Amino acid sequence: MDLKLTPLAETHKKLGAQMGPFGGWLMPIQYSGIISEHQWTRRNASLFDICHMGEFIVWGDPEASGLDRVTTANLKEMNCGACRYASMLNEKGGVIDDLIVYRIKPDKWMLVVNAARIGADAINLKNNLSSDSSLENVSERVGKLDLQGPLSLDILKQLLGPKVAGLKYYTFSDFVMVGENNIVSRTGYTGELGYELYLSSDKIAELWGLLLKDKRAQPAGLGARDTLRLEMGYSLYGQDITEDTSPLEAGLEKFVDFGKDFIGREALLERKKKGVDKRLIYFITDSRRNPRHNYRIFSGGKEIGLVTSGSFSPSLGVGIGMGYVSDGHVKPGEKITVKQAGIEINATVTTKPFYKQGTVKK
Repeated sequence: MDLKLTPLAETHKKLGAQMGPFGGWLMPIQYSGIISEHQWTRRNASLFDICHMGEFIVWGDPEASGLDRVTTANLKEMNCGACRYASMLNEKGGVIDDLIVYRIKPDKWMLVVNAARIGADAINLKNNLSSDSSLENVSERVGKLDLQGPLSLDILKQLLGPKVAGLKYYTFSDFVMVGENNIVSRTGYTGELGYELYLSSDKIAELWGLLLKDKRAQPAGLGARDTLRLEMGYSLYGQDITEDTSPLEAGLEKFVDFGKDFIGREALLERKKKGVDKRLIYFITDSRRNPRHNYRIFSGGKEIGLVTSGSFSPSLGVGIGMGYVSDGHVKPGEKITVKQAGIEINATVTTKPFYKQGTVKK
């Protein structure tokens, strides 16, 4: 597993953060507490250290380079300054990784990928990009911070000026931050108005400190990031989507452009024709009890699937979860039971997002 280290680890330790695995060199689990950080993000703005994410730069025409064929999004239609969510698939239609593609110039692209998939993505890109392209893994040189929450724009305007207010959802532009010109995009993983700030790794700690001088911003860790994304029904790679699941099963078909050629297209078309064997559902428990990954899902006394993500929802005050069930079973409004080792939780199937008051597109 190729995991990128964060240059902010010592800063996190000084703030009292509970660190993650691998010697604490990844994103901290929490600072003040998962629930308080979650609630602060929904009401104010939180700063997340996302330096562990991977970044690739690709040079080349989208078609001639082979990049358009590597992703499910139609890159030819993208304008410079736009970014799009997409997947890289294997020949069977399974998701190698989900990512965001940035079109920086007509022939320059940045791919932002999941930390644990940097190595697999590098191999996939090298194997499928043509000699008309140039590929560079810049993950170790690029740092990334996410400022998320309804007050994030007000905070950034003081730092970057009024130009940042012109960013529309899933667009980006260049801004000068701590003396360096780099990208700020209006994207995120929390369901709130938010921005992703890219900077060289040796400057990221300075930017972190500068943003936290504004008392409307507080640091938040991996725990709150997970509960925030789950409340929106956003998939997590490695749990909700893997190489054994397709975008069709995961409810991500709207991010697949079947009007163009891409790796895995024929397999997906065949699955569409025959129908998928499983599909991702969303459910709310009848109490504060929360489901966990790999709990079993039952309907009418029959086991029909497995939970992939589950947690207590700080915003709703109940347990929420996602999981795959055999296709044809259960619809929104129907009752299910989630079980594991003597634990039995009653729940109701629903639609996403669980939390509907997010400011993400405002």
